Amino acid sequence: MISDVLLRVDDLQTHFRTRAGLVRAVDGVSFTVPAGGSVGIVGESGSGKSVTSLSIMRLVGAPGFHAGGRILFQGRDIAELSEREFRAIRGKDLALVFQDPMSALNPVYPVGKQVAEALQAHQKLSRRHARERVVELFTLVGIPAPERRVDEYPHKLSGGMRQRVTIAMALANDPSLLILDEPTTALDMTIQAQILDLVRDLRRRVNTAVLLISHDIGVVAEICEEIVVMYGGRVMERGTVAQITKDPKHPYSVGLLDSIPTPAMKGRELNTIGGTVPNPLHMPPGCPFQPRCPKAMDICSTRPELEDAGDGRQLACWLYSGTADR
Repeated sequence: MISDVLLRVDDLQTHFRTRAGLVRAVDGVSFTVPAGGSVGIVGESGSGKSVTSLSIMRLVGAPGFHAGGRILFQGRDIAELSEREFRAIRGKDLALVFQDPMSALNPVYPVGKQVAEALQAHQKLSRRHARERVVELFTLVGIPAPERRVDEYPHKLSGGMRQRVTIAMALANDPSLLILDEPTTALDMTIQAQILDLVRDLRRRVNTAVLLISHDIGVVAEICEEIVVMYGGRVMERGTVAQITKDPKHPYSVGLLDSIPTPAMKGRELNTIGGTVPNPLHMPPGCPFQPRCPKAMDICSTRPELEDAGDGRQLACWLYSGTADR
């Protein structure tokens, strides 16, 4: 893995003003993505994963707003760029694949034309050359009969084929970072496996860094080298795939791993994490996982900071802090 940092998210805070109060959807998140590397963000619904990805792409609309922190991409704080300056980056150096391809594609335009528009927004290409490039991209992402598919409308394609189109669109301008927000959630298991194989293959062929958002830690483990575990808008644990999947430390990470069904569990009740995700308007004090944590202590009502655990991973848990012992 290349060690140069491509993306550094430092104490990112994204909040939403609502009539009921302020929602801290992302509350001090920090992580890095190396050039050519792959990082996965996992957590339950409501943990702040997707808002983190949308914040990086500056796609959080009102009543949401950037409340603090830095997003350094290739050394530049993109949170400080003007909208005009960032438009030159979005879709070119930074690209996002949405969870639902039907919401990302315009139903009244052929898919080839939509990908061509993404190309022509950043490159001076004639209509003919843009079409030729779209055919190349469709071939790259494994769409059969690409010369014919470019003229078809989204509703004519299967869910897996539509997702391949959105990936082709994201790759159109050879981005340095490809963000995939739950790219396989709406697909059946067979198509999901094909899309994951495609992402793996594309990483080898085009050397694009990947930031994968998913609730499924198994999916992330197949694609990524590092995992960031989020809960309640914060990072609970961050480490290599081997560290998180083979030797998780944070009780929330342990709960996520234990919740994955295995063949050995046939006929037995599935493991679950007790309780529910807290109301974002009324987050518990201290560690947000405290009310559901089987190892909660009095000190957990004080917020733990994300610290080096000594083995290269980072943890936000009092169980692994000398302060808890004292």
